[in-house]
Amino acid sequence: MLKRKISQISIILLLIFTINQAFGQKKEFRDTEVDSLTFLNNRKLLNSLNTDKFQKKIFEKNEINIPYRLLTPKNNSKNEKFPLVITFHNSTRIGNDNENQLEPFAKMWLRDEIYEKYPCYVVAPQFNKRSTNYETDKEGIQVSKPSNEVVALLKLVKDLKKEYPNIDKNRIYLIGYSMGGSTAQNLMNLQPDTFAAVVSVAAVPDLSNLNKIKGKNIWLIHGEKDNENPYIGSVELYHKLHTDQNLIFTTFTNLNHNNIVIPFLVTDEIPKWLFEKRR
Repeated sequence: MLKRKISQISIILLLIFTINQAFGQKKEFRDTEVDSLTFLNNRKLLNSLNTDKFQKKIFEKNEINIPYRLLTPKNNSKNEKFPLVITFHNSTRIGNDNENQLEPFAKMWLRDEIYEKYPCYVVAPQFNKRSTNYETDKEGIQVSKPSNEVVALLKLVKDLKKEYPNIDKNRIYLIGYSMGGSTAQNLMNLQPDTFAAVVSVAAVPDLSNLNKIKGKNIWLIHGEKDNENPYIGSVELYHKLHTDQNLIFTTFTNLNHNNIVIPFLVTDEIPKWLFEKRR
């Protein structure tokens, strides 16, 4: 009798494990390598794009001024709903020239095939100081904390939805690299009900609102050889969100902090993933 009960319990545990594996997170490893020629060619392609389609604007809230660029959809129609994509720059782009924040993840939306196939509003804010600051929590994990400017961006999102009623409120996406990847996570944690998905690349994690972001569409991308924003941070976030079946964690085993974005610049992998997600 005892053996039979043990056998039944074992079967149940096996079923639970199988179900969790089938419907839980997705963790993948890619062995992509980026040589110097690929690095230069991909960056050159993006840098050659004409950024004049990005309108120059300034967001003001109390004493906060944030320059930003706005790209509107091709063949924009008031009768059609379009996603809103917000891109965040890394720390090397800090300033107020309203130019330098247009790094690869912003410029990629200008590629003819992307602009045609994935029409959307794209907003690229520029911060004149760090948008996200890093500190070590009580568990010894480096975590990210948003600046006041990042919190103020929630008002900009609200304003944009009013100014452009054809923004699809169910498809507002966040994407960023390095400090910008952390900023993207910050916004998702601050107001998870506003955003449909986040792509966070080589970021320091935000662990402040884990219960609220469980179940959100999150794509973590990190290079295992990243010595600037430690890879272990994304590993920790992945483990803490172990019940989030909509989370993907992509590890590039051969890439570091400086070349991690290169594999995505001449493909539509990120736009395709984002456009499938809804709030």
